[in-house]
Amino acid sequence: MNEEQQFKLQAFLDGELPEDEARDVVALIARDEAAKALHAELKNTRKALKIAETNVQLPESREFFWSKIEREIQRLEPVKSVVPTVSLFEKLRRLLVPMGAMAALVLVGLFTYNQLGLGGLPHSTETDLAMADTDGFTYRDYSAGMTLVWLPFPAENDLAQDGGPTTIQ
Repeated sequence: MNEEQQFKLQAFLDGELPEDEARDVVALIARDEAAKALHAELKNTRKALKIAETNVQLPESREFFWSKIEREIQRLEPVKSVVPTVSLFEKLRRLLVPMGAMAALVLVGLFTYNQLGLGGLPHSTETDLAMADTDGFTYRDYSAGMTLVWLPFPAENDLAQDGGPTTIQ
């Protein structure tokens, strides 16, 4: 006996089958011992359940009972709060403050990276040529904190030697 036949047998006991299918199930019970045993077991189970069941009566009608439950559920549901609208200024502030902080951190990181000498640009010495006079140039030594300006023409004061370098610190 397959599963479909078992379901039809149970539907037959519940009175849920059309007349032609009910006749087929009666014929199945008559010729199949497994169907006959299942039919008897289902009938006995049905009788046991009817005897054991107590008939409970509600003090109210079914509709009133369920309406009370529905009202209680609605009472206990949280009230949906109104979300305040955010102004354009507030939205910009929420966006720009973190971005500004991130930009500041990046700048501090780049500055520190460059100061530690990890950057690709050497910054211990620098040479600039003076554009007005092609014979003069400026030499900067950052590690020593020194700037040297070389002017090949004689200076107008007594401290500079003729054609010698002038050091400014």
